[in-house]
Amino acid sequence: QAAYSSNGSTAQFSLRFRMAGYGTEGSWHGVTAAGPVPADSGHLGVWPLDDHNVKLLDNVHPRNWENPKRPDDFVYDLIAVGAGAGGLVSAKQSARRGARSALIEQHLAGGDCLNVGCVPSKALLRVARAVAETRRTDLCLGSTSAAPNFEAIMERMRRLRAQIAPVDSHETSKNAGADVYMGSAVFTGRHELQVAGQTLRFKKAVIATGGRARVPPINGLDTVPYLTNTSLFNLTQLPPRLVVLGAGPIGLEMAQAFRRFGSQVTVLEIMDRILGSEDADASAAVLKVLEEEGTTVLTGISIKSVSHTAKQPDQAWPEIRIAISRGGKDEDVVCEALLVATSRAPNVEGLGLEAAGVEYVPGRGVKINDDLTTTNPDILAVGDVVDRPEVRFTHMAGTMAGMAVHNALFAESGDLPANAPSPLLSEVVVPRCTYTEPEVASCGISNEKMAESKGVEVDVYKAELEHNDRAILEGSVTGSFVKMLCRKGTEEIVGGTIVADRAGDMLAEITLAVQNKIGLSRLARTVHPYPTLGEGVQQCALNYNRARWQRLAGREA
Repeated sequence: QAAYSSNGSTAQFSLRFRMAGYGTEGSWHGVTAAGPVPADSGHLGVWPLDDHNVKLLDNVHPRNWENPKRPDDFVYDLIAVGAGAGGLVSAKQSARRGARSALIEQHLAGGDCLNVGCVPSKALLRVARAVAETRRTDLCLGSTSAAPNFEAIMERMRRLRAQIAPVDSHETSKNAGADVYMGSAVFTGRHELQVAGQTLRFKKAVIATGGRARVPPINGLDTVPYLTNTSLFNLTQLPPRLVVLGAGPIGLEMAQAFRRFGSQVTVLEIMDRILGSEDADASAAVLKVLEEEGTTVLTGISIKSVSHTAKQPDQAWPEIRIAISRGGKDEDVVCEALLVATSRAPNVEGLGLEAAGVEYVPGRGVKINDDLTTTNPDILAVGDVVDRPEVRFTHMAGTMAGMAVHNALFAESGDLPANAPSPLLSEVVVPRCTYTEPEVASCGISNEKMAESKGVEVDVYKAELEHNDRAILEGSVTGSFVKMLCRKGTEEIVGGTIVADRAGDMLAEITLAVQNKIGLSRLARTVHPYPTLGEGVQQCALNYNRARWQRLAGREA
């Protein structure tokens, strides 16, 4: 089990690390550790160091990696700083298109998505879904009283993560034609930076350093061994009681998963409802399922303080106490594990951005223009590090990277980016999905509140899925719907929301329509296979056509 440790005023996962032999040259085989590794990059590593994490690390943080040695007068066409989705696409795509490119990473290639985000979380959600299905009486599976094996669930996650890792490996980037450097990059001028004792010069650079969990300034929190997404996936034992701070996508996904695994889960949210930026009906649908499954959700609360009693030698967990106020009444919420999932903060510190002439705001991100350039026109920024919270998704980091390569190296060609509809961020429709069950997927101006805030008058079309045959057969009709918003008086779709199983898969059709200005009537006239949940999109669009279809003269409705 990943151990908790405390050192006076701070408490965190142990970073103790020791070598017990160097094993295979360049590999993590033969290395033993008493805590998460790697421990030399200033970031929390992975744990435990089993065969799966050895395979992961051999790909994304190989030992004894030799940085390239270029002549002093060598100039890169493009350098990407950070090897998450944005940096990987920037470096590899530019190299494949003939550029002299480089990729720099101080911690784990693949970034948060591969190591502590999308990939491990979805591995857990798949098992959580299976667990929930075994408990459904309507599926007639009989008695299934066995408790989920959390240790095996986490081992499966590590195995699958390691299976995916080679795509993001240093070796793969090198084979694509990019030079790969391990170390911390610091800009020392407008066209140069230093890494691992070397000075690298560039014509263009892309900042893709990503983000991290933002820890709110709550009294006592810095003394408590809390979890974030960085440390959550290092667990090997299930916490009896889990409290989640924050009712956004990360918090709710993990709250539902851990409740299904057997933890008693409480979600604390300062806003008056969960998924506050999403459609209110979507929020209500997810809340209903969470509460039916036994998750306690407390909204509209304030947190007064957090404290803990350190675990004893014969205990697996500490006891953590969160003092909250709700409805004018004070109460304590007690747990063994506390997950902080309130928001994200961009990684802008320590990069030497001042020397590069790149303007940024701590906690907000790098200031970018519509073409992704910064206040230094030869340096662009993509992904979670930019000052646009609405684009902080893995798929947008990769999309923006393709845009950055285009704008940096091929802007005069007149072509479009290879993987984006426009070289300008304002012209890109951003899809998003929360992978709870049901999923909540949306794009563009997706609800009435958002439309009002943007000053856009809309007509709203909605189709409940309670009469969708596939939803009925799957037993997943409760609260499911498709909603699309059109510019008032027109069939121009400006956005939409879907709440359903696999809503994220269904959303692509609406995103395509919004991006390419395909009218609502054309979606209604597109044949959809039966029986599918995707028919819900067509049914929603048919509301527009039915309001305008012809009727035989003299026949009343």
